[in-house]
Amino acid sequence: MDDGAIVLIEIGALILGIGLLSRLAAWLGISPIPLILIGGLAFGEGGLLPVTQGEEFIEIGAEIGVILLLLMLGLEYTAQELVGNLRVSKAAGLIDLLLNAIPGALIALLLGWGPVAAVVMAGITWISSSGVIAKMLQDLGRLTNRETPVVLSILVIEDLAMAFYLPVLTALLIGMELGAGVVSVAVALAAVVLILYVALRHGRLVSKLVWSKDADVLLLSVLGLTLLVAGLAAGANISSAVGAFLVGIAISGPAAKHAQRVLTPLRDLFAAVFFLFFGLSTDPADLVPMLAPALLLATVTMGTKVLTGYLAARRAGIAEPGRWRAGFALTPRGEFSIVIAGLAVAAGVDRSLAALATAYVLITMVSGPLLARIPDAQRFKAMTKRIQANRRAS
Repeated sequence: MDDGAIVLIEIGALILGIGLLSRLAAWLGISPIPLILIGGLAFGEGGLLPVTQGEEFIEIGAEIGVILLLLMLGLEYTAQELVGNLRVSKAAGLIDLLLNAIPGALIALLLGWGPVAAVVMAGITWISSSGVIAKMLQDLGRLTNRETPVVLSILVIEDLAMAFYLPVLTALLIGMELGAGVVSVAVALAAVVLILYVALRHGRLVSKLVWSKDADVLLLSVLGLTLLVAGLAAGANISSAVGAFLVGIAISGPAAKHAQRVLTPLRDLFAAVFFLFFGLSTDPADLVPMLAPALLLATVTMGTKVLTGYLAARRAGIAEPGRWRAGFALTPRGEFSIVIAGLAVAAGVDRSLAALATAYVLITMVSGPLLARIPDAQRFKAMTKRIQANRRAS
């Protein structure tokens, strides 16, 4: 059998498997993300039946999945809402950095990996997964909740902070001179400002550019523009997800409404491929030695993320249940953490760091969607009502 036929068979089997796992998740009443991740582990490196063909398709599909998830989130909001939320959430962004970066840096120092590895681990534990959280909010029907803009503001602050962090990290890893590092950060910052300016000042022109009553034309126009901007953003050392999110922010009115409708099936397909790819690229054997420290680190930093979201939502005037929903929603780490670990290992940092990062991310990605349902439990709702009642009484 030729390679082309094997690629089609493997990709078809994987997509069919995703469908079956999603059906099982719906029957169990849980998010499909954990099941898709575990399925990826079973058929990835070191799994029961490793996939041998189609890796390039799955890798590109995974990147498109993250881009589409953030584009669809951006379509829910206007540029004015984004700027307003960012202003309100500045303090929350600082709290987020301090609470979640410090534990990662400390564990790297305790394991004897040195100060550069400490900077790497700080980034890994700091940044939440925009892709996982976007899918999770969609699955739980929370896109229009009052606390969701707070969650998105923190995610955007984190992703924008990557425009500074990644060039600085790269300079540390390769021993780049101070001047070259400053130039790299300046280019990234200029690109962010340019994208924000276009979204704020020329959003109507962007909407007119992509708008069409023909669903096919609208789909191609929005998707093409999004991938173009995401690629340019990535080329400027900014997250491609940030570029996609800001494209969604710039599109408004009928164009945004109809774009959501035509893009939803495409987003669901490629988002599932993203979670599958993460599992496929992980060898279970590499995770075993680092499970204990990863579990400890995940427990601590999921707790600090809950505290981050709770405090941010409280500052925004959100009621008690929404504060907890915001906190638990922020717990998963994902794509950025793996990218950061990959950069470090490629530069010669201890390879155990990659195993720790992978185990850590996998734990938070699997448990995060499950923990996010806690605020919806009847006992938890009753507890939050008592807290609110006591607070009002005092």
